[in-house]
Parts: sequence; structure tokens; C-alpha cells
Amino acid sequence: MSAPTTQAGAEAMRALFAPKSIALVGATDKSGWSLATFDNLRNHGFSGQVHLVNPRTEMVHGQRAHRSLSDIGEPVDMAYVMVPTPAVLPVLREGAGLGIRSYVVLTAGFGETGPEGRRREEEILDFARENRLTVLGPNGNGYINATAGTTPYGLPIPAPLLGGQVGVVLQSGALASSILSFAQARNVGLSLLTSMGNETMVSVTDVIDYLVDDPATKVIALFLESVRHPERFARAARRAARAGKPIVALKIGSSKIASHTAQAHTGALVGDDRVIDAAFGQLGVVRVRSLEDLIITSGLLAQVGRIDGPRIGVVTPSGGACEVIADRAEQEGLELPPFAPETVARLKEILPGFATVQNPLDVTGYVVVDRTLLGRALEVVADDPGIDAVMLLSDLPRVVPADQAPTLLHFGATAQRIRDASRPVMVASNILTDITEFGRHVQEETGFPYVAGGIEHAVTAIGAAVRWSRELPRAAAGPVGPAPDPRPVVHGPTSGVWTEYRASQLLCANGIPVVPSAPAATVEEAVAAADRFGYPVVLKAVADGLGHKSDIGGVRLGLGGADEVRRAHRDVSDVLRERGLTGIGTLVQPQRSSGVELLVGVVRDPAWGLTMAVGLGGVWVEVLRDSVLRLLPVGADDIRRALGELRGARLLDGARGTEPADLDKVAEVIARIAGLAAGLGPGLESLEVNPLLVQGSRVEALDALITWN
Repeated sequence: MSAPTTQAGAEAMRALFAPKSIALVGATDKSGWSLATFDNLRNHGFSGQVHLVNPRTEMVHGQRAHRSLSDIGEPVDMAYVMVPTPAVLPVLREGAGLGIRSYVVLTAGFGETGPEGRRREEEILDFARENRLTVLGPNGNGYINATAGTTPYGLPIPAPLLGGQVGVVLQSGALASSILSFAQARNVGLSLLTSMGNETMVSVTDVIDYLVDDPATKVIALFLESVRHPERFARAARRAARAGKPIVALKIGSSKIASHTAQAHTGALVGDDRVIDAAFGQLGVVRVRSLEDLIITSGLLAQVGRIDGPRIGVVTPSGGACEVIADRAEQEGLELPPFAPETVARLKEILPGFATVQNPLDVTGYVVVDRTLLGRALEVVADDPGIDAVMLLSDLPRVVPADQAPTLLHFGATAQRIRDASRPVMVASNILTDITEFGRHVQEETGFPYVAGGIEHAVTAIGAAVRWSRELPRAAAGPVGPAPDPRPVVHGPTSGVWTEYRASQLLCANGIPVVPSAPAATVEEAVAAADRFGYPVVLKAVADGLGHKSDIGGVRLGLGGADEVRRAHRDVSDVLRERGLTGIGTLVQPQRSSGVELLVGVVRDPAWGLTMAVGLGGVWVEVLRDSVLRLLPVGADDIRRALGELRGARLLDGARGTEPADLDKVAEVIARIAGLAAGLGPGLESLEVNPLLVQGSRVEALDALITWN
């Protein structure tokens, strides 16, 4: 099924998630799945007809059962299928004949079991496509449309089912109930929770598209084992960005499997998980590392939306909490700027004399005496012109007091101050605990906002919200970069490994600056080339298939005269002969003795396509591994941002009196390399420039390697 970007697809998804009548096919008192699904529909607000189908008994779950779908005798919007594996396709055939278009298939035993299961699954897919059916599953628990009270879901749903603004899509049926329970424990209301199963037809991207269009959903939370359709996922993520809806994703399966490129250093820098990080970053998808952060971050984003910057003002009643928050804020890239003088003056007027006015702010234990102190300090901090948002540390009450009125009055007043604040206010508790029934009651009665659970998770969520807000315009705009050259200059067949001389010729022919070089088959040719360039020079081994020359002693640096060139040429030629390597012999280049060495490598990821790594290069590339990744296409502006993300970025700024790099020129050259790689077509496996030497405004490729697949 294609992503529902067409009107027909969108209507099919809406019909799937909003049926007016449901048939439970295979309903039986012997199955906990059947009983749970029936109870969920009856106990959580579904107002439509629920028909039970079982050909072997007249009563199921205390209700009359029908022998077949045909026996129901009235229209059915959706069939929830729980029959044995061989009977699934016959149910779809019968339902299609009756005009039933939407199906949830709980039954397992399909593609996850092997070749025979995959054959059965293909039969279902083919039939569904031919008959314009919509099938969620098989091997999935179903879904919970909490805002509509439609709950065809095969596991018990704990009460209360909270409707809200977070849509959850999971590729794990086993974790669905745990995530649902945690969301309810933290008072995070859900619009939709979907257990995807095998994604035979309806995919994660289909549900993302549905949620982008769903007015009840503000944030989309994903639990992903794999991104099965990267191009479609990217389109859906950009739609979400354009709609201003954050996607928060827990992607498991972090892998150390690198690119299949054996020759290039880039293969050591580009692994599956790093590519996912790069892809999500460019698409504006917030990546988290735990189930708790998935829900807490989604809840916070649903509450506050966009944040204009990383400058956070912190208001707490605890000095110890201030220190914890300060440490975590630095780790998340958040800034805690000093308060403006007028803010300090106003705070001193309301705080006790023993309080220290600084950011983070500890209003002190005097809040026990004056319960308004925290809220009044919040008002002042929210007005600070140097603050983008406020973090307020405030736990919801856990125990019912003898007199509830003062508690409700206090939290109601604070809630009003938060609503009236001139900056977004994000509330966090000290530690991660369940919100009690009384805490939930206080929130409902006073309109107190969402409370992120625990300082650790709260600061993680705030950092994620700031990053999402910063990346949103770029993600919404889509990929920005030079169009690949449809006619790059290429001489010779594109196969095997092109080592330095041939690879450098390709770069030079396509407008990328390359250090001058001359091949030398003999000692005389090597000396003549060195004389032309002027000393000192570099001499390198050149042979068919030789990628890492330094690994075999095939590089000689700083050769200061003809005699040194002769010795170097003979020594390198001997090394090549000893190893049975053939080719040109050596390559002579002028010595470049200063500047910063970068690596620029492009490899083809099997899922996401061409991926660029930019990092500190030369011999240190695999030791330091200081690199950033971008998926192509990529433009010069984004490359400049990528350079700034390197741990060694200060080297390009002119650290310790060195010449600052012309970053515009560097980004322009790297963008040309990216454009060339994209233009070389699907036969390119990798293209690496290592090092790319940067000396002020001079940017030159000193070495290159190309691998064709």
C-alpha cells in the first residue's frame, strides 16, 4: 500500500481507525486475546456495534455469535481477524464480497515463521491490493484510538484510558502495553496507539501520514526496529515538519556494522546507527534512547511545542537540584545564562535575604512558609529578556490532604502564572515516579500543565525540544543541495578500485582543486617531476588496487633533493615488487607542510543511499574518529554547520595563531565533491578524499580513492 498522500489512501486510513461497527472474527471464550478485545471495545467508549463471529458456538462472551460474516446481515466497517493462519485469506475473501474494506489481523504464523509463512503473507497482500482492502498486521495486536474510544486491541487496556495529543506507532506488539501503561502513569494522553505487526500492507509511514493529518495529534512517537521504506519515511517526516508536528523515535538495533566499502577509511566512520542519526537529524526526527524518554519527550513537546532558543531559566526550591540540572543542561547543549540586572533586582525583592540570586535559581526551603514564592519567582524569571524558556521544578502532590482546598488553590494559581508567562514554561518533577490519582485530580481540576518525570528525563526532553525547534525549518524545506551533475567527466570503465592518480584526475576534470602530481615509472621521471615542482616533494606508491599506501611504507615525505628522490623511488618500487603489485610505480607531488587535514568521504548506504562523512583526516582519521555525517544531497550551508559540529572545529578557526580557514571556500569544495558523487550514478560505491588540505583560502585534495560496485 502506498503512503496515503493521495485522497484515496488518506480516506482508507481514516476508515481503518474510525469504524462505526466491528466484527470480531474467531471470537471465542477460550482465547484471552478475544476476551480482551471484546472487553476493550465495551469498556472504553466504543459506541458502535460489535459483532462476534464463530461458526462452532451460538454464544461467545455472553453475546449471540454469528456463524460467518455473511450471517451478520448488516453492514460491517471493520473485521478484527483472530482465526487460524490458513483461514485468514478465506475471511478476507468473504469480507471483500460483503463490502468490508478494513481489517486488523491478529493472527500470527506468516512471514515471521519462514518461507511458507511468507508465501501466505504474499497471498494476503496480493488479494488485498486487487480488492482495494486495507489490512493492518498480521501478527499485530491492533490499535487504540483513544480520542474516539475505538479500541480493537488484543491485550487488556488498564484504566483510565487517557485521550490526548500523542500518537504512538510501534513495531513491537510486546512493548505496546508497557508503553501504554507508562504513558498513563505519567498522565500523557494518547490520540492513537498502533501495533504494526508484520506491516504486510499498512506500514509505519502510512500511520505517520495519517497522524500528520489527524487534528487530535500534536506529536508522533515511534518505536522502530527498522526503517523499512527510507524514502517514504523521509517524505512522511518532512510532511510532519511542515505541519509543525514533532516526531520522536526510539530506534533500536544500534549496530557496529560499517559500510561494505573495504578500501575507504570512510567505511570505518559510517555505521548503520550513525546513518540513522544523520538521517533523523536532517529530517527533524528527535531520537531518544529509552522508552521512558520516548513518552516523556513526546509529552513535553505536546505541551510546549517550539522553543525559540537554548537559553533556559531554571526555578527550583532545591540547591542540590540546581547542581544536577546545571550538569545535565551542559551535556544537552542548553545554556543557563546569568539573569539580567533588572531580573536580579526583582528577585531580591521577593526572595529571603539568605537566598543567592543566580541561574539556576534556588528559591530555598522558604517555600514551606510562603507557598507563593516559587510561582512569583517564576513570573520574574519568565520576563527575563535573555531567556528563551523556563524550567520549573515542581512535583505534583501524591497524598490526599485532609483539606484539599489549599492544595488546589496553590496549584491553580501556579497554573495560571504558567499560562500567563511571556516564555514557555516546562515543569519537571525531581524523580521519575507514577502520578497518583490525587495528582491526576489536581491536574484536571486546576489545568496544571504536563509534568516531565524526573530531572534526568526532563532535561533530556528539553534538549530534544530545543534541537527539534532549531532543525524544524531545514527539515520542512526538504533536501537542499546542488543538483548532481548529470554529465560528470569520466574517462575509462567504472569498475574496481581507482587509486590516487586516476581518482585525482577524475576530481580535477570535474572542477575540484587537486594538488599537482606527476606519475613516475623510472627514477629519472621522478627526479624530473620533483625538479619541476620544487623541493621539498612527496613520493607515493601507485599500484593497481593499492588503497592504503602508508600501511606498506609506500609514502615518503619531505624529500629535499634529487638524491633523496632517487632513493625513495627505488625503495618504494622494491616494496611494490616484493608484494607483487603492478601499475605506474610512483607519484610525485609538491610537499604541503601546514594547514588542517580533513577527510571527505561518500559511501553508499544500502538503505539510505549516498552518505557523506566529513572529519579530521590524514593518518588520524581512524584513531580520532572525529566526524559528522550527512545524507546527500547536501548544500554548502549545511556543510558549514557540519564543520562546526566537529570536536576539532577550533582548528579551522585558527587555533594557536594558525591561519583561519576560509570556511565558505571549504564548504564550497566539499559541496562539489558531494555533487560529483551524486552524479556518478548507482555504480559508485565510495569516493574518498583524504586528506583535503585546508590552508586559509587554499583547499586542495592531496589524495583520493574511488571504489565502484
